Amino acid sequence: MHGSGTGSEADPTGRVCADREFLALERELAVFLRRARASSGEMAREVHPELEPAAYGLLARLEEAGQQRATELAGYFGVGKATMSRQLRALEDLGLVTREPDPADGRASLVRLTDEGVTRFRHVRDARRDRYMSKLAGWDRAEVAELARLLHQLNARAGA
Repeated sequence: MHGSGTGSEADPTGRVCADREFLALERELAVFLRRARASSGEMAREVHPELEPAAYGLLARLEEAGQQRATELAGYFGVGKATMSRQLRALEDLGLVTREPDPADGRASLVRLTDEGVTRFRHVRDARRDRYMSKLAGWDRAEVAELARLLHQLNARAGA
Protein backbone atom coordinates (compact mmCIF):
# COMPACT_ATOMS: atom_id res chain seq x y z
CA MET A 1 0.00 0.00 0.00
CA HIS A 2 2.85 2.30 -0.82
CA GLY A 3 2.01 5.89 -1.57
CA SER A 4 -1.49 5.77 -0.10
CA GLY A 5 -0.80 8.01 2.86
CA THR A 6 -1.68 6.28 6.13
CA GLY A 7 -1.67 2.72 4.84
CA SER A 8 -4.99 2.09 6.62
CA GLU A 9 -8.47 1.98 5.22
CA ALA A 10 -11.97 2.01 6.62
CA ASP A 11 -14.16 -1.10 6.62
CA PRO A 12 -17.87 -0.84 5.60
CA THR A 13 -18.79 0.37 9.10
CA GLY A 14 -16.22 3.17 8.94
CA ARG A 15 -13.69 1.58 11.36
CA VAL A 16 -10.05 1.80 10.41
CA CYS A 17 -8.63 -1.59 9.42
CA ALA A 18 -5.09 -2.72 10.01
CA ASP A 19 -2.58 -2.09 7.27
CA ARG A 20 -3.04 -4.43 4.32
CA GLU A 21 0.64 -5.33 4.39
CA PHE A 22 0.45 -6.51 7.99
CA LEU A 23 -2.74 -8.46 7.37
CA ALA A 24 -1.07 -10.13 4.39
CA LEU A 25 2.01 -10.84 6.50
CA GLU A 26 -0.09 -12.37 9.26
CA ARG A 27 -1.95 -14.58 6.78
CA GLU A 28 1.22 -15.77 5.04
CA LEU A 29 3.04 -16.43 8.31
CA ALA A 30 0.08 -18.46 9.58
CA VAL A 31 0.18 -20.66 6.47
CA PHE A 32 3.98 -20.92 6.65
CA LEU A 33 3.92 -21.87 10.35
CA ARG A 34 1.22 -24.52 9.83
CA ARG A 35 3.27 -26.08 7.06
CA ALA A 36 6.49 -25.78 9.08
CA ARG A 37 4.90 -27.61 12.04
CA ALA A 38 3.76 -30.43 9.79
CA SER A 39 7.19 -30.56 8.15
CA SER A 40 8.94 -30.61 11.55
CA GLY A 41 6.88 -33.64 12.52
CA GLU A 42 7.84 -35.45 9.34
CA MET A 43 11.52 -34.59 9.74
CA ALA A 44 11.51 -35.65 13.38
CA ARG A 45 10.05 -39.04 12.43
CA GLU A 46 12.71 -39.40 9.74
CA VAL A 47 15.43 -38.89 12.37
CA HIS A 48 13.72 -41.44 14.64
CA PRO A 49 10.14 -42.77 14.56
CA GLU A 50 9.65 -41.93 18.27
CA LEU A 51 11.00 -38.37 18.07
CA GLU A 52 8.65 -35.52 18.97
CA PRO A 53 8.35 -32.73 16.35
CA ALA A 54 9.72 -30.07 18.73
CA ALA A 55 12.85 -32.13 19.31
CA TYR A 56 14.04 -31.64 15.72
CA GLY A 57 14.78 -28.00 16.49
CA LEU A 58 16.83 -29.05 19.51
CA LEU A 59 18.95 -31.29 17.34
CA ALA A 60 19.41 -28.48 14.84
CA ARG A 61 20.49 -26.06 17.57
CA LEU A 62 22.98 -28.52 19.08
CA GLU A 63 24.41 -29.31 15.65
CA GLU A 64 24.79 -25.60 14.86
CA ALA A 65 25.97 -24.24 18.23
CA GLY A 66 27.68 -27.27 19.75
CA GLN A 67 27.29 -28.49 23.30
CA GLN A 68 25.22 -26.33 25.62
CA ARG A 69 23.63 -26.35 29.03
CA ALA A 70 19.95 -27.27 29.20
CA THR A 71 19.22 -23.81 30.62
CA GLU A 72 20.82 -22.17 27.56
CA LEU A 73 18.67 -24.32 25.28
CA ALA A 74 15.52 -23.52 27.27
CA GLY A 75 16.30 -19.80 27.00
CA TYR A 76 17.01 -20.01 23.29
CA PHE A 77 13.68 -21.73 22.58
CA GLY A 78 11.71 -19.76 25.16
CA VAL A 79 10.52 -22.80 27.11
CA GLY A 80 10.69 -23.72 30.76
CA LYS A 81 13.41 -25.85 32.33
CA ALA A 82 10.97 -28.70 32.99
CA THR A 83 9.90 -28.81 29.34
CA MET A 84 13.50 -28.76 28.16
CA SER A 85 14.48 -31.45 30.64
CA ARG A 86 11.67 -33.73 29.42
CA GLN A 87 12.63 -33.21 25.76
CA LEU A 88 16.32 -33.83 26.44
CA ARG A 89 15.53 -36.97 28.44
CA ALA A 90 13.57 -38.32 25.46
CA LEU A 91 16.50 -37.54 23.13
CA GLU A 92 18.89 -39.25 25.55
CA ASP A 93 16.66 -42.32 25.72
CA LEU A 94 16.80 -42.52 21.92
CA GLY A 95 20.59 -42.27 21.96
CA LEU A 96 20.65 -38.96 20.05
CA VAL A 97 22.15 -36.74 22.77
CA THR A 98 24.30 -37.25 25.82
CA ARG A 99 25.07 -35.15 28.88
CA GLU A 100 28.57 -34.62 30.20
CA PRO A 101 29.81 -32.70 33.25
CA ASP A 102 30.48 -29.03 32.54
CA PRO A 103 34.19 -28.48 33.23
CA ALA A 104 33.43 -24.86 34.19
CA ASP A 105 30.80 -25.89 36.77
CA GLY A 106 30.71 -29.42 38.16
CA ARG A 107 27.08 -28.99 39.24
CA ALA A 108 25.94 -28.47 35.65
CA SER A 109 26.10 -30.63 32.57
CA LEU A 110 26.54 -29.96 28.89
CA VAL A 111 24.27 -31.54 26.30
CA ARG A 112 25.75 -32.61 22.98
CA LEU A 113 24.73 -34.72 20.01
CA THR A 114 25.99 -38.30 19.96
CA ASP A 115 27.65 -39.61 16.82
CA GLU A 116 24.36 -41.38 16.03
CA GLY A 117 22.48 -38.10 16.59
CA VAL A 118 24.81 -36.21 14.25
CA THR A 119 24.52 -38.86 11.54
CA ARG A 120 20.73 -39.10 11.69
CA PHE A 121 20.22 -35.34 11.94
CA ARG A 122 22.53 -34.49 9.04
CA HIS A 123 20.91 -37.09 6.80
CA VAL A 124 17.47 -35.54 7.36
CA ARG A 125 18.78 -31.95 7.19
CA ASP A 126 20.47 -32.63 3.85
CA ALA A 127 17.29 -34.19 2.46
CA ARG A 128 15.32 -31.16 3.67
CA ARG A 129 17.81 -28.80 2.02
CA ASP A 130 17.39 -30.73 -1.23
CA ARG A 131 13.60 -30.24 -0.98
CA TYR A 132 14.06 -26.49 -0.42
CA MET A 133 16.39 -26.30 -3.41
CA SER A 134 13.84 -28.12 -5.54
CA LYS A 135 10.93 -25.91 -4.41
CA LEU A 136 12.95 -22.74 -4.95
CA ALA A 137 14.68 -23.83 -8.15
CA GLY A 138 13.08 -20.98 -10.09
CA TRP A 139 14.28 -18.38 -7.63
CA ASP A 140 17.38 -16.29 -8.17
CA ARG A 141 20.08 -16.99 -5.52
CA ALA A 142 19.87 -13.33 -4.48
CA GLU A 143 16.14 -13.79 -3.73
CA VAL A 144 16.89 -16.83 -1.59
CA ALA A 145 19.59 -14.87 0.24
CA GLU A 146 17.19 -11.95 0.76
CA LEU A 147 14.50 -14.26 2.14
CA ALA A 148 17.03 -15.80 4.54
CA ARG A 149 18.19 -12.32 5.60
CA LEU A 150 14.64 -11.11 6.25
CA LEU A 151 13.69 -14.24 8.18
CA HIS A 152 16.85 -13.87 10.27
CA GLN A 153 15.92 -10.26 10.99
CA LEU A 154 12.38 -11.30 11.98
CA ASN A 155 13.68 -14.07 14.25
CA ALA A 156 16.27 -11.78 15.86
CA ARG A 157 13.65 -9.15 16.65
CA ALA A 158 11.16 -11.74 17.90
CA GLY A 159 13.79 -13.14 20.26
CA ALA A 160 14.74 -9.73 21.64
